[in-house]
Amino acid sequence: MPRSKRAKVVHLSKVTKKGKELTLKTFANIQECVAKYPYLYVFSVDNMRNTYLKDVRTQLADSRLFFGKTKVMAAALGRSATDEPAPNTSLLTPHLSGTIGLLFSPRTPAEIKAYFANFHPLDYARAGTTATRRFVLPAGTLYSRGGEIPIEEDLPLAHSIEPTLRKWGVPTRLVKGKVELEGEYVVCQEGEVLGSGQTTLLKMFGVATAEFGVDLKAYWVKEKAEVVVLAKGEAGDGEGDSDGEDELVDDDEMMD
Repeated sequence: MPRSKRAKVVHLSKVTKKGKELTLKTFANIQECVAKYPYLYVFSVDNMRNTYLKDVRTQLADSRLFFGKTKVMAAALGRSATDEPAPNTSLLTPHLSGTIGLLFSPRTPAEIKAYFANFHPLDYARAGTTATRRFVLPAGTLYSRGGEIPIEEDLPLAHSIEPTLRKWGVPTRLVKGKVELEGEYVVCQEGEVLGSGQTTLLKMFGVATAEFGVDLKAYWVKEKAEVVVLAKGEAGDGEGDSDGEDELVDDDEMMD
């Protein structure tokens, strides 16, 4: 067959994959931080949002945060005493599962616990998450906040939104340019798994139910080469350092 004379796209630049390079860089950076910082915290995240994680990085500017690649984190901290970069950092490795991050910091456990105890911004829920409260649209003229605030402080819902409400199953109608609801409409019940329609309605009426939170799982103290394991939710109590409630892990316990 004769060769095609159609114009061909010629790429003048090539994009190289940085997967392995980035992995090696992350590995080296984590081990560098082990040598630099006196404390290392392992934390998990509820209702992950990149925006709020960036806020943590900004507000804890004297610290270094790593998030995501748990296998790289585990390799950098060591899987046993033979390959750990500092004494007992490998004892943190069993806690590196799920939505996990590392925080290297000069700040004491009391300071970090107090910080995260007071950092719980709200955001809109996503489909597949569990509703934390019941939300009902009241009968009558619908307002922009769906009854969440007094009518005197609210504005009637724009008539252009009415078709969208009907699309998501809300039995509304237009009466003299206002969006009306004949009876109460339950958007969601507490404990219910939310669908995309429900999350859309919650966002439409400004109802934020997803609470971003950081839960400390364990931390390492360089000076004592100790790893302290925290009980679930203990990191958010803001009560300061461990006073008998934290569990100290040593090599013998890990071998069991």
